[in-house]
Amino acid sequence: MRILLAAVFASSMLVAVAVSAQDSETKETLQTLPPAVQQAVKAQGQGATLRGLAKEVKDGVTLYEAEMTVDGRTRDIIFDAEGKIVILEEQTTLSEIPAAARAAIQKAVGTGKLVLVEKVTKGDKTFYEGHITSGDQTTEVKVDADGKPVE
Repeated sequence: MRILLAAVFASSMLVAVAVSAQDSETKETLQTLPPAVQQAVKAQGQGATLRGLAKEVKDGVTLYEAEMTVDGRTRDIIFDAEGKIVILEEQTTLSEIPAAARAAIQKAVGTGKLVLVEKVTKGDKTFYEGHITSGDQTTEVKVDADGKPVE
């Protein structure tokens, strides 16, 4: 029985190590990014303050994130290894998003507090995120321009 328990424990540790080795995020510098990503960050970062760079490997896919501030607002861009924009998140305000999206986010706030609104572009889809705090918990609500939930 002890041998069986030891074997189960050892295999679960190997699985945990394999999973953590696959999924990782590391801080980067501009110089450590692939050349195509460096160029894309420079192009997208004109007039912006670069707050941070990271490389994320998830399910075997490597992506690079550039966190910027433009005119006092956050702008986070996720690039693939070729420097193509995969996801663009731009801080905005409730008054700048479509009325139906605004109403859905305001309804979701309830008794909480809306701390951030973002316009997110992923491929050819655009949606809006509201970051809501309630007590010590933060949640996100994602809706399209018509106010419908987005997965």
